[in-house]
Amino acid sequence: MPTEPGLRPAAGATVPAARPAPGPAADEGLARRLKALACTAPLHDLDNRKVNLAGEYGGYAMAEVGLAAIDLVTLHMDFDTGADRDIVLARMLPRVAAQAPHRPAPEHERVARWVLESLINVGSVDRGFRAVYGTFGADGEYVRRDYDFKLIEEVPGPDGGIYLRTTDEAVNVLVGALDTDVTSAQIAAEVKLEVLIRRGRLADAQLAAEQARYRTVQYAETLRRALDATRRNVRAVDWMKAVPDLIDEALDHIADRYRHENAILTNIRKARDEAEDPEHKRRAAELVDIVKDCIRRHTQLQTRLLEAGPLFRAEQDRQAFATPGARSGIDLYGQLLAPVLRLPIEQAVRPTGAFFARGAGLRTPVSVRVTDLVDLLLTPPVEREHLGAELPDPDLVATPDDSRFSEAQLEAALELLDLPPDAPRRLSGLLADARRQDPELPYLVALLAVHAASPPVGTAYRQGEERLLFAVDDGTPLRDREFGGADLIVGSALLDAVGMAADRKDAG
Repeated sequence: MPTEPGLRPAAGATVPAARPAPGPAADEGLARRLKALACTAPLHDLDNRKVNLAGEYGGYAMAEVGLAAIDLVTLHMDFDTGADRDIVLARMLPRVAAQAPHRPAPEHERVARWVLESLINVGSVDRGFRAVYGTFGADGEYVRRDYDFKLIEEVPGPDGGIYLRTTDEAVNVLVGALDTDVTSAQIAAEVKLEVLIRRGRLADAQLAAEQARYRTVQYAETLRRALDATRRNVRAVDWMKAVPDLIDEALDHIADRYRHENAILTNIRKARDEAEDPEHKRRAAELVDIVKDCIRRHTQLQTRLLEAGPLFRAEQDRQAFATPGARSGIDLYGQLLAPVLRLPIEQAVRPTGAFFARGAGLRTPVSVRVTDLVDLLLTPPVEREHLGAELPDPDLVATPDDSRFSEAQLEAALELLDLPPDAPRRLSGLLADARRQDPELPYLVALLAVHAASPPVGTAYRQGEERLLFAVDDGTPLRDREFGGADLIVGSALLDAVGMAADRKDAG
């Protein structure tokens, strides 16, 4: 056993080696429980995040509303279409209103909509949840894995609308199990339901009936996903063994369920008619509705099972003779641009020329009509002069010189700003020197100094200039009778002529 800090084993005692990592079976069970715990995390997170809503929402049990939402979506979705969002929200409102009857109706609607959108995970990229859990690999090393799952999905319907469907993880949250075999769980639920009804325990029987109905929905979802995958790609589904076995087992399962459910329905009706307690009679009536719904779902599932074989053959014929799909496009940046930018020009010409020659595509020729062709052939050629048509002489108009400053003033300003690199000056001093030479010259000096506050270093470097004028604001205000703002520090900076020469040599 490990010793406590500060203690040592007794003399002659041996410390046992570290316990090895658990075996695959134990680790598999742990992973299943961690996944089951992860599926309930979004429900617990509802109560943790309700404090972020603007308002008084502390009185609402959000996890309870979330379970009710999953229950409603599961019971209202059909084999072909899911559950209608508006119907689910309308059925959620009474439960939400019962938790806070004194609150206004718009708040109840907002809580129901927020819970439903949280279970769909609106706002995320893939609208799914992710949990991280750890397992031990074959070499005993601890490995962290991601478990991605969804509770409620938005799926397109045959009429173009958007419907809601619960996933297997959501159904497992309802029945309290994860990855349970559908057939065995359904048989166990039916037997349990029949025994409870015979013993008169209708409250427990109602729970068992609801669990049996959830398993029926999950069984139908397994078949629906297989048929949807067949419609997309018939090769992605094992129609040699897996799906035929699934269909045979499902048909046998439905035949057994019909016998059990009809017997159960007879017992429930008998319990309902003989019951004297109103609560007992009400539960029996609810059980009748649940079992009738199970029978309806089994009838619908049987119809889809009988249609599965013809659907497979039709999809096999359609996909076998369909035109092959288009090839996947190329990554222009990763496969062409980035590698070509690293190549010299003489080596980059070949791949770019080959890409643009094929990437531009063929130019479709213009369709020629017979009448146009006859006109072209019968029209005599137009005589042309040897040197072509005479060009008219253009009328040139001198552009007036409307510049404010003359060439002499520009030279004078540049001379003032031709400062030594180690002797910068204040803009106020430059303006005073310019004013002594010409009253208009300070405006030109101020304009050049303001332009130098953001000098084009890259342009000057590429053009090979050896000196660059710059201006820096150090927070000193400008004291001048004509100008305001900052009294800039104006100076000259020498550029790296050696580096420019080397770059021009490399570019050549």
